[in-house]
Amino acid sequence: MSLVPKKVFFVKGKGFHKTKLAAFEQALRDAGIEKYNLVNVSSILPPYCIEINSEDGLKQLRPGQIIFTVLARRDSNEYNRLICASIGVAKPADKGHYGYLSEHHSFGMKPEKVGDIAEDLAAEMLATTLGIPFDPNANYDEKREVFKMGGKIVETKNITAYATVREEEEWASVLAAAIFIL
Repeated sequence: MSLVPKKVFFVKGKGFHKTKLAAFEQALRDAGIEKYNLVNVSSILPPYCIEINSEDGLKQLRPGQIIFTVLARRDSNEYNRLICASIGVAKPADKGHYGYLSEHHSFGMKPEKVGDIAEDLAAEMLATTLGIPFDPNANYDEKREVFKMGGKIVETKNITAYATVREEEEWASVLAAAIFIL
């Protein structure tokens, strides 16, 4: 039996509670994935895997179902602490080739920067497998131009969740996830 996903969708969420576990549960609820059994997998976007919107994706799942996910998560109970979690995506122009997903999470970094890092990581992994010259020291816009000029990467993007711990003795939890449908 082959477990190669045919579809993927992306969600994000945040939650707050006096306990870490309940804050994570609130983040799962905010993302709409609290009723599933999540199995973390590594970062390959399978060939011919199509992206669908989260509303359509969630309709295809049943409560209790085991689902495979690439999950980025960050938790904190430090008052006024900014936390972020992001999934970066890099899709190849050739749909028969695999793409990449990457997770990045941080403390105290602007959400846009966290998203750029996650997206850059996915693009770098894909570029190097496709033989596209890659300078890790170039700025992101320069790298993006190299990817476009190479014609081998069709899309890069990210989904990023962030929150700030609002009160003392409170946990905040954020997550971003790629959800696979077999």
